[in-house]
Amino acid sequence: VLMQELQDISAAVPLSEVLFVADAMTGQDAVTVAGKFNTDLEISGVVLTKMEGDARGGAALSVKKVTGKPIKFVGMGESLDALEVFHPDRAASRILGMGDVLSLIEKAEAVVDQKKARTLAKKIRKNTFTLEDFLEQIQQIKKMGNLEQLMGMIPGINKLKQVKDAPKPDAKELSKTEAIIRSMTKKERNHHQIINASRRQRIAKGSGTEVSEVNRVIKSYTMMLKMMKKFKGKSVAAKGGKRRKLPKGLVR
Repeated sequence: VLMQELQDISAAVPLSEVLFVADAMTGQDAVTVAGKFNTDLEISGVVLTKMEGDARGGAALSVKKVTGKPIKFVGMGESLDALEVFHPDRAASRILGMGDVLSLIEKAEAVVDQKKARTLAKKIRKNTFTLEDFLEQIQQIKKMGNLEQLMGMIPGINKLKQVKDAPKPDAKELSKTEAIIRSMTKKERNHHQIINASRRQRIAKGSGTEVSEVNRVIKSYTMMLKMMKKFKGKSVAAKGGKRRKLPKGLVR
């Protein structure tokens, strides 16, 4: 009955697209149903959902083979912004553990304000990067989507996952760090040196965390500052203690 109704709609209404939506986790069932729909309705393309799961890839190849129709979109999560245009080469790269740098760049460009990015670059060069800036970067990372998926787009990350005790992406820890920084006053965010023991206790209570976790966030931030300071200079140490300028174009 349902198929007949769909055929009647297709015959009565001029359609620009007839897309078949399949769950990538259902495997062979998705292939069988896609073939049936294509025979009865002549679909124009396929949308595969749950492509962030472990069974990704196999269904895409099979559905394309059976229907002969292109996969136009893939669902990489539950939210609307997780619906992405399907790129076969990028999908193959992810499956093989080679990352997907182009998609990562596109996601970053979609959420990053270019004016703010230039301001941030100046702060890093002048060593004035504050916890306020750190909070803003966390918020931008969260806007880019699922943290584990973002990590999966980085080439070579699968090898890192195989290393024992290697750090794993954790959205909860990111949210906890955000809560800790939000519990600080504006003055504390801009001048972390004033955060003494009593202030740390207040911040921990305000964020629903332990003092040790507040200490961890501040330590991570100060280590980040030290790293930025190392790369801030326009010259690097050479053999014999002499310093030489970096090649033109590497420093702005």
